[in-house]
Amino acid sequence: MGYYDPNNQRKSPSVIFISLISAIIGGLVVALVLTPIFFLADYFTNDTNENKPAEDSLPQQQVGVKVNTDITSAVKKVRSSVVGVINYKTSYDPLNPEGVQRGTGSGIIFRKSNGKALVVTNHHVISGGSTIQVMIPHKNKSKTVDARVLGSDDITDLAVLEIDDQYVTTVAQFGNSATLQSGEPAIAIGSPLGLESSITVGVISSPKRTIEIPNTTMSTDVIQTDAAINPGNSGGPLVNVAGQVVGINTLKIALQGVEGLGFAIPVNDALPIIENLIKYGKVPRPYLGVSLVDLKDLPPNVWYDALRLPQNIEGGVVIRSVNFGTPASSAGLRPRDVIVQLDNQPIQSSSDLRNYLYKQKQIGAKITIVFYRNGQKQTATTVLQKAPDDSP
Repeated sequence: MGYYDPNNQRKSPSVIFISLISAIIGGLVVALVLTPIFFLADYFTNDTNENKPAEDSLPQQQVGVKVNTDITSAVKKVRSSVVGVINYKTSYDPLNPEGVQRGTGSGIIFRKSNGKALVVTNHHVISGGSTIQVMIPHKNKSKTVDARVLGSDDITDLAVLEIDDQYVTTVAQFGNSATLQSGEPAIAIGSPLGLESSITVGVISSPKRTIEIPNTTMSTDVIQTDAAINPGNSGGPLVNVAGQVVGINTLKIALQGVEGLGFAIPVNDALPIIENLIKYGKVPRPYLGVSLVDLKDLPPNVWYDALRLPQNIEGGVVIRSVNFGTPASSAGLRPRDVIVQLDNQPIQSSSDLRNYLYKQKQIGAKITIVFYRNGQKQTATTVLQKAPDDSP
């Protein structure tokens, strides 16, 4: 009969059979679970390797991108009409008979007829020069030709040149500066620092900004832009995205701690000046025949004690002297009279007076002058004459 002996651990046949069956079943379960996993892993590994080209076999290919935007189209349309302008002064050096270069600027070809082409630029670009030359873009090169000054105007900083049209291929189209809006794109084209033509792009910061003209007592309306305008850009065009010239770049203000502000003469203001320069060589202007001092430049005690002005007067111009035989003399104006109004236009300064005369009145037109004399308000009427110079 059998017995249990702890020192002799023999197993019964039934226990061995059960263990063997359990091992077989466990092996089958593991095989069923792991086989699909290994199959899928091998599939994806093979697929990735088959479709992945060897690093050394990657094709080296350059891809060109054709860029065509409104700005590039505008530049292509007008760029060939933008020229360089070189100003020479007389040289007494026999080794340099062509003269000494005073400076460079830019210009815009705006008309072509009868073998001649006309270029508009800035007065300060050609001022003081004995010889002016123009560099015309022509077949990826520049052709230099002599230019004749048809007319120039210091007040508006505009000048018109005439050149032979042999190398002229493009004439700029003028736009309408009255329709400009703040924020629309602005393109400045010119030759900064005397270099070849280049492009800067920004926006119209203000379509109409009034600034004082340096070294004068006048103000003028200009277009303000943040497109970079540097020395040499003067006389070049400010262009809209249609490729139309809407302004003529004229000056740049760069103050310490302030980003440079670019300014351009609105083309609508420039066109009548340009036509006068072509026709007369200068700009005929009406004048009164007086010398003036701004009331705001005088101390308050002069206002009320010497001139005896009413307390409600806030500005005006004081007549310093009256030229004989002038419209002011005919109107009976005298020194110390204070002009406060022309026609229905209030006059706060001599800048206001000149702007009104030059922009709103014509030679031979009647004008009504409102002024104070010894504290009494008076009115006089006279007829404007042609100015012999730039005096008011």
